[in-house]
Amino acid sequence: MGDAALIQALQRIVGEQHVLHAPADLAAYAVDATPLLRSLPTVVVFPGSRDEVKAILELASEKRIPVIPRGAASNLSGGTIAIEGGIMLNMNRMNRIIEVDAANLTATVQPGVTTAQLAREVEARGLFYPPDPGSQVISTIGGNVAENAGGLRGLKYGVTRDYVMGLEAVLPNGAILRTGGKNAKDVAGYDLTRLLVGSEGTLAVITEITVKLLPKPETKRAALAIFDRLEDAGRAVARIIENKIIPCTLEIMDKGTIKAVEEFAHVGLPTDAAAVLFIEQDGPRAVVDADIELAGRLCREEGARDVKVAATVEEGTKLAEARRFALPALARLRPTCVLEDATVPRSHLAEMIRFIEATAKKYNLLICTFGHAGDGNLHPTCPCDERDHEELERVEKAFAEIFDKAVSLGGTITGEHGVGIAKQDYLEWKIGEAGVAVSKGIKAVFDPLGILNPGKVLPKATRKRLVVRQG
Repeated sequence: MGDAALIQALQRIVGEQHVLHAPADLAAYAVDATPLLRSLPTVVVFPGSRDEVKAILELASEKRIPVIPRGAASNLSGGTIAIEGGIMLNMNRMNRIIEVDAANLTATVQPGVTTAQLAREVEARGLFYPPDPGSQVISTIGGNVAENAGGLRGLKYGVTRDYVMGLEAVLPNGAILRTGGKNAKDVAGYDLTRLLVGSEGTLAVITEITVKLLPKPETKRAALAIFDRLEDAGRAVARIIENKIIPCTLEIMDKGTIKAVEEFAHVGLPTDAAAVLFIEQDGPRAVVDADIELAGRLCREEGARDVKVAATVEEGTKLAEARRFALPALARLRPTCVLEDATVPRSHLAEMIRFIEATAKKYNLLICTFGHAGDGNLHPTCPCDERDHEELERVEKAFAEIFDKAVSLGGTITGEHGVGIAKQDYLEWKIGEAGVAVSKGIKAVFDPLGILNPGKVLPKATRKRLVVRQG
């Protein structure tokens, strides 16, 4: 099918105004939030309903045309790059909150609803949707589900998968699949809902999502603990958890990140500190006050030179914003910013950060680290310049060693960003040869023609593992 015929067929399905094909328009859809990756789609189409998605997939299946689902394209693994061209299926027109069901504590939404939009809507009714990826202002619920996004509240509340109760999705052949629903208990058959969450748009196109809600916490408080030694911050994280405090947020920023954030946002962070921990707790007031007091005392016992407790919720919100500035602050340092995602058991947190620092020194790179200390999910981030090919080779070697180290410590190659293109050749390090074989079998069942988001997640090859030694 020629491009002109394809464009005309899509225009008949969704209307001429919802199809983009001019070169300048396509260029805007050649990239997502992942640096170094770009590829032009053949056409971009904006469906407005499930039935339009169904018709597009039936056309694509008949003509063997790749289809790449896309929301806000804020993913960090190249998951929405059209590496084989084809139809870019932008889901942002489907952006209605269909229902907030207070009796069942659920919300049902279309995939183009932003995370922040849903959070505001349910909080106005005294309810709470906990997942909060750093990109929540722009990222969509559909994208969160496809990538199984995490966020700053992951330690206490988990990730997106823990809140998805039911899905409506269109299979590559156009068939409609419904999974789960509002039932608090439902064990009928295989758990297709959990299979689709995190499938990165490779198995089906999600058109409706039902999520679990919680009662909105009574209050929350925040504190900032300042450390002169990274090891002390790592031990403080372990002590807090050992003492049965599960903060809703427990974040770490290293010295390089602190400096970049302060120069960017001027929020009063201590630029001479080796690390800071941002601690936030929510819940009943008495519990929150007790947990923040004890967490602060534990941090001091482990060597914190100061613990600043926010006097008000508003002050705490400003501290949280400082942490959310980490990526934009680092991204302004050089033309390119490679943000990665490695996770280790929290007991190895300090060891992992030290390894990242040593690796950066070994390869003569600036790698700053921030992340979700409470769940061991770190984001080593390297400001660099993609025009410098020699530097990019050093970046790639450094991150290969960092992923290898994470796996060797019992961790994983990604805690919340997904595999996409960026990490597909590392996947076997984590799930093994048998895991890769089963994954390929699942893909073949859902998408036997291989038209849905091709070239993602499943490895094309497997990188040889390195032998990482300390020192």
